[in-house]
Amino acid sequence: MVIMTAKVSKSKLIAISLLIFVAVILLVLGLSSSARKQAALPENGAQEAPAVPSEIKTNDDRVAYLGSFGWEVCEEPKQTQEVRIPTEPSEVFERYNDLQISQGFDLHEYSGKSVKRYVYEITNYPNSEDTYYATLLIYKNAVIGGDVCSSAQGGTMHSLNMPK
Repeated sequence: MVIMTAKVSKSKLIAISLLIFVAVILLVLGLSSSARKQAALPENGAQEAPAVPSEIKTNDDRVAYLGSFGWEVCEEPKQTQEVRIPTEPSEVFERYNDLQISQGFDLHEYSGKSVKRYVYEITNYPNSEDTYYATLLIYKNAVIGGDVCSSAQGGTMHSLNMPK
């Protein structure tokens, strides 16, 4: 049997203990942060985000996905275009991605990729005379992001959830 011993000074022992303590704190903060994100997701029926579908192949699929949030939209998109997710995000992109993260998406995962952007006119936006549009970002037949915005000057933008 071999027994090994090591002589460790008090300062090294304190430094190692401190590093382990910091690593544990960071791990706990990371776990609680992801738990808070999950808890922040809406829980009531109409506001609950549907599972992100991975098989959005047709226009009917996109319209049905928006319908799962309670939106009624024109059957054909007002705009369809290919957009590139930036590799070096700007402040504006980061704010937009914060909106995406709040609903379970993260566009950083698609950095540098070209995605399809579909814009639909909403016909049942509650308590407003303004025109509102729903945007879906699709990559390889999966929804990777989306928003609802007003076309009015100084209009608003929010998640795909129907406002209360």
